[in-house]
Amino acid sequence: MNREELLKIKEEALKEHIPIIMDDTLNVIEETLKDKKVDNLLEIGTAVGYSAICFSEFLSENGKIDTIERDTERVNEAKINIKRAEVEGKINILEGDAVEILPTLNNKYDVIFIDAAKGKYTFFLNEALRLIKPNGIIFADNILYKGYVMSDYNKHKQRTAVRNLREYIKEITENPKLETEILEAGDGLAISKIK
Repeated sequence: MNREELLKIKEEALKEHIPIIMDDTLNVIEETLKDKKVDNLLEIGTAVGYSAICFSEFLSENGKIDTIERDTERVNEAKINIKRAEVEGKINILEGDAVEILPTLNNKYDVIFIDAAKGKYTFFLNEALRLIKPNGIIFADNILYKGYVMSDYNKHKQRTAVRNLREYIKEITENPKLETEILEAGDGLAISKIK
């Protein structure tokens, strides 16, 4: 991996106000994955490819990342960035809406990273549970959504996202097959390990 290019990709994304994974969230994920053998990783929400490039460091020798993105402009940027970072063979971009793509997938993944439409997190979770390997890990980013999820916040604009994130938290904390931690890293990170 070309770390110099990775840094440039990060700086460009921040300058353009493109939402990318926050440093402290990335640190927690890196800490969690450093001793895990990752053959297959699924990312829901590619943006410009920054997090997928970062995650590629934790892949086993022949490991692969499938990442889903529906915005064509972002897909094109991600392809350029993946090439710049010299990790082309490791990352496969699936272009389209995750709601349509996920049900067509049959691969099994060691790690699934959810970072897309907040209102669809419960749908993503159900698909993730179908696709995750035994002993796999599901990460969900921005789970606390600017603190709205744990407050009595009820503005109309974010109401659906907040309600669905609360539902996601309820499902991962009550599911007997999952061992879940919710951390305040970044904008909130849920880590669910398959028991």
